This record gives sequence, C-alpha cells and structure tokens, in this order.
Amino acid sequence: VGVKVGVRTRGCNGLSYTLEYTKSKGESDEVVVQDGIRVFIEKKAQLTLLGTEMDYVENKLSSEFVFNNPNIKGTCGCGESFNI
Repeated sequence: VGVKVGVRTRGCNGLSYTLEYTKSKGESDEVVVQDGIRVFIEKKAQLTLLGTEMDYVENKLSSEFVFNNPNIKGTCGCGESFNI
C-alpha cells in the first residue's frame, strides 16, 4: 500500500533512517501522498523528519532514497547515521 519511514537509534552518530513496505497504516502514523505514492511516517519519527525532503535517485552505479533533512546537526563519515 505504501512505504513506511522511521528513525532508529543506531550507527556511530546516533540515528538512522528506516524504510519498509507496508500494507496498512499504523494507529499513529502520519500519511503523506505525493505523486500517487503513500508515505507513512512513524509517530516517533515525525518531529525528527519535520521539513525533510525525500527523493529517489538513480545513476549508473546505484539507486537509492536520499533524505535532505534541515534538522541534522552532524553526520558520520560514511553517511549512514546522523544526529539532531
């Protein structure tokens, strides 16, 4: 039905994004619909993701979701985790 976005404590800098397919809306998930795609945001990630832009990028070497989060204060060297 859509993609669920969340934030988990992990990595060398504290937080990391999570993405998973979902068939149902969680009780307290926020729903955002853009270009016909439903994105469910977990309740505990909503303040962390406030103002964040998510994009899907493809090039010759990879395809991935990219997050542009204005709340981030720092990231680890590999880009896997961040802190706020």
